[in-house]
Amino acid sequence: MRRILALVLLVPFAIGFLAPGAAVEPPPGQPVFGFTDPEITESSGLVARDGLVVTVNDSGDSNRVFTVDPATGDTVGVTRWQGDATDIEALAPAGGPGSGEVWVGDIGDNTGARDHVEVARVPFGRGNREVDAPTYELTYPDGPHDAETLLADPATGRLYVVAKEFIGRLYAAPERLDPDGPNELSAVDEVLGIATDGSFTPDGKHLVLRNYGQAAVYTWPGLQRVAQVDLPRQPQGEGLAISESGEVLVSSEGVEAEVLRVAVPLGSSPSASSSPSPSSDADGSEQAPVQAEEQGSWWPWALGGIAGVVMVGVLLRSLRPRD
Repeated sequence: MRRILALVLLVPFAIGFLAPGAAVEPPPGQPVFGFTDPEITESSGLVARDGLVVTVNDSGDSNRVFTVDPATGDTVGVTRWQGDATDIEALAPAGGPGSGEVWVGDIGDNTGARDHVEVARVPFGRGNREVDAPTYELTYPDGPHDAETLLADPATGRLYVVAKEFIGRLYAAPERLDPDGPNELSAVDEVLGIATDGSFTPDGKHLVLRNYGQAAVYTWPGLQRVAQVDLPRQPQGEGLAISESGEVLVSSEGVEAEVLRVAVPLGSSPSASSSPSPSSDADGSEQAPVQAEEQGSWWPWALGGIAGVVMVGVLLRSLRPRD
């Protein structure tokens, strides 16, 4: 009897937890360009630097990065480097504007079987090239993790990796990487779950992480989450870049996938994140304010409560002794 009552009392919580909230259409992004190169089939990492966009394919590709002209979407350069890729998933800027280099993260590990992952520092730009890229091994202090997000602090150059798990975790690389490795990462804090990419803001005061449907903004180095916004629907959103001017771009896997410009409150503070001020688009028109975390709908819990009361009443009545 007690077990039955316990199960019945769980019903309202189950309904409230599992029922979806009110259907809200994600905000539309502004298309910037589409990849025209048929070789870019699974754009995963994304970097916007020096008027160009850099991307890599997801796992299964070789060691190469694509440099794309955002004015046309055409590939204007491909860089290849030594070795065989295992599961390249991420990019991060290497150095300041004009450095012409990116960090490439071979950090994917879907099966949790890798004893180390790798990052390489690779040049990008117009024209094709083959280079001997500096490569560094990274290891986790607590066993293997799958990851798709590589971050580089613009102030210090230090690298960070975000484990792609339901409860995301940020790991820091050593301040100086040893080419003879391995370089052990250290756990920093919990962050957005199922992160597929991210970037620091140009001033290094915030970082932005994305997953398949949302983006979260954190202060740095405090890691206080100050905003969380919905992202436009994409087939499989796995890229996010922030340009030197603070423009936020997101990309998706897929042939001829679009790169979108999205509104994210990069300079939010805890007190301002719930009602950010409107921003102006390039044509001078005001964009709708970006809302921070949306409150959950109350009706699933109300429905669950009513259902629970009714079920308890029916059960108690059925157990009443009959004359």
